Amino acid sequence: MDYTTLRNLKTSVFEDAADGYRNASNMASAAKESLEQRTGAAMRKSLSGKAAEAALSQLRELAADFHYTQIECGVIGTALKALAIDLNSAKKKLDAAVEGATAEKLTVEKDGSVTYPEGGDAYQGKTPPGGTASGVTDATAKAIDRQAARFHPNPYYARAQEYADRITAALQDATAADEKWAPKLRQLKADDDLTVSAADMADALKDTEAVRKSAESYLNGIKPPPKNGDPEDNAEWWKHLSEEERAAYISLRPASIGALDGLPADVRDEANRTVLAEKRSEFELRLNAIPREPSQFASVGGRGDMAYTQEWLDWHAKYSDNKEYLEGKLKGMRDIQKRFDRTGQDGLPEAYLLGFDPDGEGKGRIILANGNPDTADHTAIYIPGTTTNLETIGEKSDHSDLGRSERLWERSQQLAPNKNISTITWLDYDAPSSIVPEAMQDGQAEKGAPILHQFLEGNRTAHKYATGDTGHTTVVGHSYGSTLIGDTAKTAIWGETPIPADDVLVAGSPGMQVKHAADLGIDPKHMWAMGGGGSDILVRYGGSAAGLGDDWVVPTDPEFGGNILKSDAGDHGAFWDNDSISLKNQAAVVTGKYHMVEHD
Repeated sequence: MDYTTLRNLKTSVFEDAADGYRNASNMASAAKESLEQRTGAAMRKSLSGKAAEAALSQLRELAADFHYTQIECGVIGTALKALAIDLNSAKKKLDAAVEGATAEKLTVEKDGSVTYPEGGDAYQGKTPPGGTASGVTDATAKAIDRQAARFHPNPYYARAQEYADRITAALQDATAADEKWAPKLRQLKADDDLTVSAADMADALKDTEAVRKSAESYLNGIKPPPKNGDPEDNAEWWKHLSEEERAAYISLRPASIGALDGLPADVRDEANRTVLAEKRSEFELRLNAIPREPSQFASVGGRGDMAYTQEWLDWHAKYSDNKEYLEGKLKGMRDIQKRFDRTGQDGLPEAYLLGFDPDGEGKGRIILANGNPDTADHTAIYIPGTTTNLETIGEKSDHSDLGRSERLWERSQQLAPNKNISTITWLDYDAPSSIVPEAMQDGQAEKGAPILHQFLEGNRTAHKYATGDTGHTTVVGHSYGSTLIGDTAKTAIWGETPIPADDVLVAGSPGMQVKHAADLGIDPKHMWAMGGGGSDILVRYGGSAAGLGDDWVVPTDPEFGGNILKSDAGDHGAFWDNDSISLKNQAAVVTGKYHMVEHD
């Protein structure tokens, strides 16, 4: 970049453009939210049939268009802001050098060189003449110039050379910024149709990564999240960022923002939905890149005998496991989207994606809320147990972990119709893959305990920042999830609340690794447990025998010291059946209506 261009440059033009793109991103986000949470919900409430489903399908596609627009405009806005900062830094250096040179009666020429007047002691009756200094950046050349200045008869020469070097350095900085950002901004082009394909979202991810690498200096200029901070630290950090700084972090580091406990639910949801859209497109492209499965069998021997084809054996060895993995992850992602699409159905509130990582521990991680927990009067956090993973979390709808959380919300809302209710499915730990041997030990529970404790503290912190209080929270553990709750209380650091919640409720517990509720630091009056028939009996006694229950004691035993709830669950997974006593009892605890609880 030449001297005249940088001297006349108004970086506010780029900043205004950045603001415009950020505003467009915000408008697209608001439109997407309106379509998903209000327009779609209203249609589900008042319309039905094929025409309504077709209209809802079109709404989902339009919402995807707005989401794509939100992501791309956010990235462009951040890129323009980073460019403006880089150019502004160079321009400040230039302006300071020019002002300094002018103050010392030196003249800056149009090419950036500096002219100095005659001056110094007369030699042979003549005053040393003036001249022009051109800037250099090479270290060796600078050293030579400094040496020359020491012996130069005109004292203005040294000053002129210094300013010329500073001007040249500023021009080089501006040129580097232009060369870094110009090609990246030219690459930020959206597809010209109205269909957001997997390739489009993958391209948006590439754009984000490219801008993130180039904007490191900009992001480094923003105060980073506290290293190993607790939820209170995270909340304070976010509170003191400007809107512009928040937008930059969400745009360029959505996965990091989406995982920070203590941040507002709507912020984490926005960040994690971006991660979900990008990961879904990435996995779809990876799946589509796998060659079509060849014929598995071929006849041999002329007698109708069949054998595996070599082509299929080769394909199976190379692609089968990866194909199964990708299909499973994509199924889980589609189930999450289906929950978004159910907003408004039977009064179901908006969903908040508080955590998402399809690759977490190989099984995937997901935290999904029905209703905003930051403003809820009552919040239930449901911890699923053995064999739960991203692939199965939405399986068989009514009996899925997401479905259980939805039914708990529905029943709780019925008991407290004038209160705001939120129910959260929390799968942010590596649940055992099998009953034997994994679920017979507490290894996964011990590993997941600090993660759960951090989330519970974050839930209370975000609620406090939003409303001034922490609300009423119940932690619900199913099966091995109750063991995780026990480990969470046992491994709490000194001074921490063992379980940052008001009530603890467990269903089908194989044991919480203590003999009494009080051993967990839980008030026995707020410890609730229920059991069921059939396979639940095997879980109870099997877990106790394995050591998950201390001296064979589980929470449904009187000696444990808590409240034993009446249950009509016919098996280990039936505690959330519609119209059941088991579900009603859970809802009574969740809403704080303890007088409605039926004890066993």
